[in-house]
Amino acid sequence: MRASPKLSKTGKMPCKSWSLPAWDTCPGAKEDDGTAVAACSHCYARQGMYRFGVVKAAREHNMTDWQLPDWEDAMVKAIGNDKYFRWFDSGDVYCAELAYKIERVIIRTFNTKHWLPTRSHKDKDINKALLHIARIPNAVVRISSDSVHGGVLPTRNNSTIVQSLDDFDKDKHGILCRAFQRAGKCGNCRACWSKKVTTVSYALHGQRIKEPKLQEV
Repeated sequence: MRASPKLSKTGKMPCKSWSLPAWDTCPGAKEDDGTAVAACSHCYARQGMYRFGVVKAAREHNMTDWQLPDWEDAMVKAIGNDKYFRWFDSGDVYCAELAYKIERVIIRTFNTKHWLPTRSHKDKDINKALLHIARIPNAVVRISSDSVHGGVLPTRNNSTIVQSLDDFDKDKHGILCRAFQRAGKCGNCRACWSKKVTTVSYALHGQRIKEPKLQEV
C-alpha cells in the first residue's frame, strides 16, 4: 500500500493543510481529569462541517496513512512548491514519531513556509521533537495557550485568545488576528507563519470567525 495523504483547504486560509481527527489526537487539549482546557471547550473542529462524513473520513485516513514508509515522499510531492502550508486545522501532533516525520517533510520542502500550531509541548518526548522543528528556518511552531483570557506562554512563538477587542493589549498580546473583519479570511496577513511575530491573539466573545469552509483536495 502506498501513502496518499489527504489535504484540505479551508475557506479562511491561503494554503492547504494536513489534519487528523480532533480531540482523539489532541493530548494537550485535555485536563488531568479528561475534560477540555478552556481554549478547547468550544472546539470548531468538532462542530459544523467537520462533522460531515467526507471531512471525517479524510482525517481518519491520515491517521493510518502517515505511518506508511513512503508517507514523507508523498507529503513532499503533495506540498510541492506551495508558498505556505498549515499543519493541523484539526487534531495535533500526538506522538513523537509523527513529529519527526513532519520535521523531515519540512526540511525537504524548504521553499514552503510551514505553520504548526500545537498544545503537544506538554509531552516531553513530543516537545523535544517540536524544538527540532522550531529551529528549521521555514517553520514556525506556534505554542497555543490554554487561556481564553489573554494568557501568554513564555515561548518564542505562541498564540492566545482574548475575550474581546477591549481586552487586547498590543504590548502583551502581539498581533491581533483580524480575520473576523474580513469575512473570516486571512487576507494578506501571514503573521501566523512569521518567526518575527512572537504572539498572535484571536478574539473570542462577539468576534467569532465563521465556520471554515472545507474542501478536500
